[in-house]
Amino acid sequence: MTGRFLEVDDLDAAAVGRVLDRAVAWKADPESVEPVLAGRGVAALFEKPSARTRTSFEMAVWTLGGHPITLRGEEVGFGKRETPADIARTLASYCAVIGARVFDHAVLESMADAAAEQRVPVVNLLSDASHPCQALADLMTLVEHFGSLDGRRLAYVGDGNNVAVSLVIGAALTGLEVVVASPPGYELDPDTVERARNLGGTVELLPEADEAVRGADAVYTDVWTSMGQEEEAETRRVAFEPYRVDGRLMALAGDKTLFLHCLPAHRGEEVTDEVIDGPTSVVWQQAGNRMHAARALLVELTAGEAGAGGAGAGGGDA
Repeated sequence: MTGRFLEVDDLDAAAVGRVLDRAVAWKADPESVEPVLAGRGVAALFEKPSARTRTSFEMAVWTLGGHPITLRGEEVGFGKRETPADIARTLASYCAVIGARVFDHAVLESMADAAAEQRVPVVNLLSDASHPCQALADLMTLVEHFGSLDGRRLAYVGDGNNVAVSLVIGAALTGLEVVVASPPGYELDPDTVERARNLGGTVELLPEADEAVRGADAVYTDVWTSMGQEEEAETRRVAFEPYRVDGRLMALAGDKTLFLHCLPAHRGEEVTDEVIDGPTSVVWQQAGNRMHAARALLVELTAGEAGAGGAGAGGGDA
């Protein structure tokens, strides 16, 4: 399969299931990982800086036998030195996959269209619109704990941002029910809700965190102010204060309810130490799963395309 992975539903439900199954299996048995990217390069462009995304993606490529090539935004000059499309065409001549972490989702769309000419997939490593690789790691973490996600319920408390968007789309493809609690003006956008429901997902929007978390199998939150929103920090802090995930809120959910966070966490703001360091917190497992999920995704995106474009092997048969 080649193409793009700009949002989770660029894969169908069966493909998402394969990715999660492969990720869990390879994590449990590292010796079974095959070097299917041996001799191939995978480019990773970072217009926005990163810690977990860069490290997990590079390690995913390396453990598949490939060579990760990381480029900073200033090295390629998005829209200044070259257009995103021209950058993608060049990198597709060398690499089996292109990943990019950008501010504007339209940049990824342009890159994906251009790279498709050489049948090289483009992977969204984060944009303002979505964060699908994070969602795969989130779903993998839940699968490890619950097995089937059908009928399980996750409460997302906080900003209806790019992380929430991809999580809701991924949940729709795996049977996970999601309830989102956000302050007025920061809700998940209606188009995402409709998109998820059209995929068969169960999505509920609620105004209060207390109601959202009752009976949840997992509670998820993210920072109140993301990169690029610094000027809104004080306004957001006031709006999100009632949505802090603390011991009281987790007690309403239940003593076995998992806690997730995509990191980095602003301790004392969206989550307290007692929760993120508590016995049901799985944030470090979740962070580690970024590598396992990315590795499984790379295989899914490049499988069966030996000899198609890219450095001698182009989309690869990985």
